[in-house]
Amino acid sequence: MINYTERISLLMRDIVARVPRLSYIDPDELLVFARYGRRGAAGAVATCHCICLPPTEPGHYYWRDRQTGCVTRRSRWFVTKSPLVCLGGRRVQYLISFALPRFCDQSLAGSKKAQFYGNAERWLAKLDTIIHELYHIDPQAPGIRRVERCDGGAAVGSHGRTFLEQVAEMVKEYLASEPDPACYDFLRDGFAELDGRFDGVVGTTFRTFPSFPQRYIEFLPSASQPETPAAVRIQALKTPDVPTHYSEHDLVVRQFLERATRGVARRDTRREPAALRQIQLPTGGEIQRAAATQSASAQRRVKSGA
Repeated sequence: MINYTERISLLMRDIVARVPRLSYIDPDELLVFARYGRRGAAGAVATCHCICLPPTEPGHYYWRDRQTGCVTRRSRWFVTKSPLVCLGGRRVQYLISFALPRFCDQSLAGSKKAQFYGNAERWLAKLDTIIHELYHIDPQAPGIRRVERCDGGAAVGSHGRTFLEQVAEMVKEYLASEPDPACYDFLRDGFAELDGRFDGVVGTTFRTFPSFPQRYIEFLPSASQPETPAAVRIQALKTPDVPTHYSEHDLVVRQFLERATRGVARRDTRREPAALRQIQLPTGGEIQRAAATQSASAQRRVKSGA
């Protein structure tokens, strides 16, 4: 089986090492994971999640009477916090999720970014998306990159007037650096082709799948709660009971199918012999990557012409 999120993680390391505009990113502070996204359905194919924002200032929700404008109910005061995700004792700052199998079947046709690629091959849409999500990481402060409007103000959305163009420039810059094609060749195939070649597509998920680490509410202690006027009722809030701390023990591998996912035992995802290859980075360092190989059964089908 091909571990799709592992392959994307290794590709990201190579991209960050080769594209100067992304050199501020530390790959060890990123975690790539998979979410289910049905093929052909609307929705994002990938998302960058910041989990290093500091706690908010204390706040609360309140409800007013429509006629009088007076506050009649309020929640308890709370702060919003980021979950703690640590791998090997090091804190993860950003999560980048990919919707499988939807991500695998992207094409440039009909997309806003198509204007920057001319008649390029359709698989470049996936490389563009990967660099797109990396570029969302703010280089100056924790959080998602601040995007400016034409007048210099902050844009409401996460994409400004030049964001997509700059991403396309970095895609071309990366390919011009002549990376090892084995880093990105897996992007050339759609989901059905990968599933057939490797006898399955798997990805890293969280044990709480389909849930994943997100910002959460923490109520202030009773002693820190401000006094409430007698006429105002405290409204209980329904907050999900979710983990706030995660480690490598909370990561699991799941197989992604066209219309479902299933848990996979570790023995089913082990790499086949001779699957490790060294990729030389421009800086002189090396990273080990897993070059997923065709399974023996898939090779037999190719030879037999099936």
